[in-house]
Amino acid sequence: MPRPLGELEDAVMTRVWKWNRPVTVREVLEDLQQERSIAYTTVMTVLDNLHQKGWVRREAEGRAYRYEAVSTRAAYSAALMNDAWSQSDNPAAALVAFFGMMSEEQRRALRDAVHIVQGPEEAPEQGEGGGETRVTPDAADEKRVEKPDEKPVETSGEKQGEKPGENPDSGPGGTGR
Repeated sequence: MPRPLGELEDAVMTRVWKWNRPVTVREVLEDLQQERSIAYTTVMTVLDNLHQKGWVRREAEGRAYRYEAVSTRAAYSAALMNDAWSQSDNPAAALVAFFGMMSEEQRRALRDAVHIVQGPEEAPEQGEGGGETRVTPDAADEKRVEKPDEKPVETSGEKQGEKPGENPDSGPGGTGR
């Protein structure tokens, strides 16, 4: 898991990510100097440290280097969120608290992201009453479908731990159930 970037490291990486191309120390320096007084050697040291930590790769160009991000800011943010979530003693409660902190715009982005990850074949269906069908985990980690004003029901006849399409009663070449 990546350690969170320090303030100056983040300021430098923000530019590298935003420009999305190999950059020189001079380019980063000149942009940073619009906000703060900073020395060339400081920016050079920060970029060297980011290279040592694996955040940027560099390629020699004459006597200088050009630095390029190894991954995206989105990947960095995702890694930080995953680490924070995995450290919780109650991940479900942590997610509920996190979702409660989100703005409506962030919740829409989350719904969109879930739909992208699930793909069109797993996208939520519309319930008969026009409400959206939700898949929720219960205490046994089985997927259950919850429709508005209805009790949860199993999504299929699958047993816990059984993958869709698997039939545990048949071995290789078996006859099935």
